[in-house]
Amino acid sequence: MARFLMLGICIVLIAFSWQTIKKELPIRSMETKLQELKSNTDIIAGSDKFQQLLNQLGLKSNDQPQAETVKEEKVSLKKPTKHIFSVNNIELGATKKEVEHRVGKPKRASLNEYGTNWYTYHQHYQHYFMAMYNKSNKVIGLFTNQNLIASTNGIKIGVTKKTVRAKLGTPLTGIQKGMIIYQFDKKSDYDVYLLDGAYVTIFYDKYQQDKVTAIQLMDKNAEQSKNSFYTKASPALVKGFEYQLFDLTNASRVVHHLSVLTWDQHVQITARDHSVDMAKNHYFSHENLKGQSPFDRMSKDHISFILAGENIAYGQLSSIFAHEGLMNSLGHRKNILQKDYKYLGIGVAFNQEQQPFYTEDFYAK
Repeated sequence: MARFLMLGICIVLIAFSWQTIKKELPIRSMETKLQELKSNTDIIAGSDKFQQLLNQLGLKSNDQPQAETVKEEKVSLKKPTKHIFSVNNIELGATKKEVEHRVGKPKRASLNEYGTNWYTYHQHYQHYFMAMYNKSNKVIGLFTNQNLIASTNGIKIGVTKKTVRAKLGTPLTGIQKGMIIYQFDKKSDYDVYLLDGAYVTIFYDKYQQDKVTAIQLMDKNAEQSKNSFYTKASPALVKGFEYQLFDLTNASRVVHHLSVLTWDQHVQITARDHSVDMAKNHYFSHENLKGQSPFDRMSKDHISFILAGENIAYGQLSSIFAHEGLMNSLGHRKNILQKDYKYLGIGVAFNQEQQPFYTEDFYAK
């Protein structure tokens, strides 16, 4: 399906990319700009005409909510003392009390694929990172996609894959858990290392010369305790993946100097319904089995919009891997970094094989 036709403006880009652990898992992206004017039903493809249309509606493509513009204060990063890597000067093994003494209370706690919570910390999505704790309230997991990485060897946000491999050597080809070896795709946009008692996943941005864009640190015992590839679905895990993907999206937008999106419960229902439909009926497409496009589904749910778009993905074992994969697919990336979007709803559902389906619905009104 390459195009959806309806009244207004409809520009569609479909992109296929990204592979994840164990097997190829396709992602489709649709970057869609849809404007409705009662007096104009032409299809407008040029950016100049799109700008003219925004002006007619009283919008500017570079308008951003001033209330969300917060001056960033840079974090003074120090070289780790106990481990190779730290995030916001926090290392694995630190206590929750120490973390919150440094950065304050979390903005959110949500269930992850390890059966525990990611605690999300940020200030208006600046200085964003997530921490995971064990039963003793010690840090056993960390993630960030912002400039909060420090290391003993100079690896940080912005260094190249070539530099990482020169310093850390050849990455792992897989992880063995019991009698099963989970193989990594050689063409993936991340490297995994076992360093200092932790699995270190370093993500790269192929649209920024394969430079480091994010890192996940996971205690070896925590990773090994997750004894299956996918985690058994639950309502709490569905919500966890949805909120985590929402926060990851806003954290990336802040990195690219864009305003943050507002969670929209209305369009979230639309997105969730589509993920449930795909998971239940074994298909993967923007158009559902009734032939309805994302715009049809939004309109059916009484969502008024002048600009809308959708990303879908399935099979990634977490929202982190889903988001990083989406950022390395041009169509998805354009939706995530579309400056004129204002609202976002995310819906996740699992099929019988416990594979997650992700739907992101963006819009402006």
